[in-house]
Amino acid sequence: MADLVQFREATRAWLETNCPAEMRVPMKSEKDACWGGRKFVFQSPAQKQWLEVMGARGWTVPDWPKEYGGGGLSAAETKVLKEEMAAIGARSPLMSFGISMLGPAILKFGNEEQKKKYLGEIARGEIRWCQGYSEPGAGSDLAGLQTKAEDKGDHYLVNGQKVWTSYADEADWIFCLVRTSTESKHGGISFLLFDMESPGVSTKPILLISGNSPFCETFFDDVEVPKNQLIGVENKGWDVAKYLLGHEREMISGMGLGGERQALGASVGGVDDPLLRAEIAEFDVDSLAFAAMSEKFIDQLKAGEAHPAMPSMMKYAGTELNKRRHELAMAAGGSDALEWDSERSRGGKLPREWLRTKANSIEGGTSEVQLGIVAKHILRLPGA
Repeated sequence: MADLVQFREATRAWLETNCPAEMRVPMKSEKDACWGGRKFVFQSPAQKQWLEVMGARGWTVPDWPKEYGGGGLSAAETKVLKEEMAAIGARSPLMSFGISMLGPAILKFGNEEQKKKYLGEIARGEIRWCQGYSEPGAGSDLAGLQTKAEDKGDHYLVNGQKVWTSYADEADWIFCLVRTSTESKHGGISFLLFDMESPGVSTKPILLISGNSPFCETFFDDVEVPKNQLIGVENKGWDVAKYLLGHEREMISGMGLGGERQALGASVGGVDDPLLRAEIAEFDVDSLAFAAMSEKFIDQLKAGEAHPAMPSMMKYAGTELNKRRHELAMAAGGSDALEWDSERSRGGKLPREWLRTKANSIEGGTSEVQLGIVAKHILRLPGA
């Protein structure tokens, strides 16, 4: 405990010295987030400085091993770091699917060469990833995917299509599920990594009802992928895919925590309707309960003690809570909340974000699928 107190004091002093003042104010929009990668344009010198100092210390991924670009911190030390960052309002230095999804999968299934090559780049924000999972005919039934990878000796030749590929048009590389055998539905899937600038890769944005969209269709036409970019064993990629999905659902469940540093009741201001005030108060209580449950879940997940179906439970609870948050914010805003393009509304930030939440119950596995998993594997309901 004495060591942890000393670590907290040292961390607090380091953050005070190294976190730029500009990185201690809430983000105004998603554009303020730092995604890193070859194509990313920093919004300010402070944003670049914050990524560099945190990356150099390994604190973009504080609990990863030092030899792979991490901070080598224990679970308790990682929690202290997050608490001290929150105390000064420090932004996350890096948003990354590499950190939240791919990194854990490489740590578990990658070989030593792959760990050393990719994890350091992820930790330093040098490479931005997108996820090639869903296809037009393989959404909830992901194992029905048809994107094909033919064995050509020293490489695979990939042909097919993915859909709902978040930020595919801005990503540097993709982690992609492909079919390498038709003998078994689940047993014929492999997990590949490849550069989005490879010949034969193209993307097309998908427009959402919010008027904005991170999603794309992604097409592969005779894309050559070296064999050393296969993660795990050929035809055993479903094991990697399932493991990664657990981390994706953990990430999506974080929506339930929201990005605000204050209760919803405080952020929406005075509300005259007593029934709406009561709903907002109930939401704030539920939000605090979810935050406590989320902290326990993450501790269990990091310790390898979480039930395999818990990510589904947390994903469902978190996304439903996030949808409630935006519904109540819209209700509290009245007619002003419907402003779409005005400067006062910051380009319709509130209604556009509210519309975006409608996808929360679909992405990362639909709510119906998550409830089925919870019913069968946690509640063990008859007939589930």
